[in-house]
Amino acid sequence: MINYDSLYQKMSDAGLDKWLEVLPAQIRQHMDFTKNGNLKSWLQVLDNLPDINASKLDLNQSFIDIGQSSDCDTEIRQQLETHLRQLIPWRKGPYKLFDIEITTEWRSDWKWDRVLPHLSDLKGRTILDVGCGNGYHSWRMAGAGAKLVIGIDPSLLFVMQYHAVKKYTGDKNVYVLPLKLEDVPENLPCFDTAFSMGILYHRRSPFDHLQQLKNLLKPGGELVLETLVVDGGENHVLVPRDRYAQMNNVWFLPSCTTLEAWLKRAGFVDIRLCDVNQTNVEEQHATDWMKFDSLPEFLDPNNANLTIEGYQAPTRAVFVARKPQP
Repeated sequence: MINYDSLYQKMSDAGLDKWLEVLPAQIRQHMDFTKNGNLKSWLQVLDNLPDINASKLDLNQSFIDIGQSSDCDTEIRQQLETHLRQLIPWRKGPYKLFDIEITTEWRSDWKWDRVLPHLSDLKGRTILDVGCGNGYHSWRMAGAGAKLVIGIDPSLLFVMQYHAVKKYTGDKNVYVLPLKLEDVPENLPCFDTAFSMGILYHRRSPFDHLQQLKNLLKPGGELVLETLVVDGGENHVLVPRDRYAQMNNVWFLPSCTTLEAWLKRAGFVDIRLCDVNQTNVEEQHATDWMKFDSLPEFLDPNNANLTIEGYQAPTRAVFVARKPQP
């Protein structure tokens, strides 16, 4: 059974005792076999992963690079790949484990390359990564020198993928928990940096989301916000009638100037728009490790600048802002 014992002492050292009081019970609640019929088989996959000592670990490459093929024989590598494929679909990445390339739906490294130049130095920082998926960006944060990275994501499959990777990384102070942001105690101002990437448009109340993030930051702490936006002036917001790019849980897509106003209203300062980028089919597409429909199927087949529903094609903005000092 998965345990997070090595995390608990680190949380206490980081001043997260309030969360630590309830966290073990939260994890038990979410790791419930009766709520997810696949959980038992996923845990069995983790138990079956072969023991291999990785001769190298590089968290600063596009492919998070763990070990090399010479660390094990061909039969063991084939066993490893078979087990990893039982955790399909892999959406965030890419990864390379002992020269097995996991080509994920998203080239998450492209997003990281757009974000990283605009960040404060992550060395020594305690970081919260909200909606982190299998933790790809959390590993990149550790590669940039973070002291402790806690990622949260309610998808148990993604959490299982994280644990599969972590088996071969050793203790690198990166943890992915099967939780939602609402599970983090309110007013826990202990994080130097909070990342919310690809989350805001899934929230029915964007202001509540921004306020929750601000309450978890130390005074002077940094928010890194990446989300879908649309063209338009201040106060322009797209509210999809039904689906957006085939997603049925997209609620608000603001213009950049509107989102800046939202951040100001939520109490953030030093707000910077760092990047605006239209997602293309090279960055998001089906692969051998994610064989379902993806961005090419979500766009108008006659106009790549429109979604299949006729809305502006997915365009993502990166904002960096700061919680004010008292």
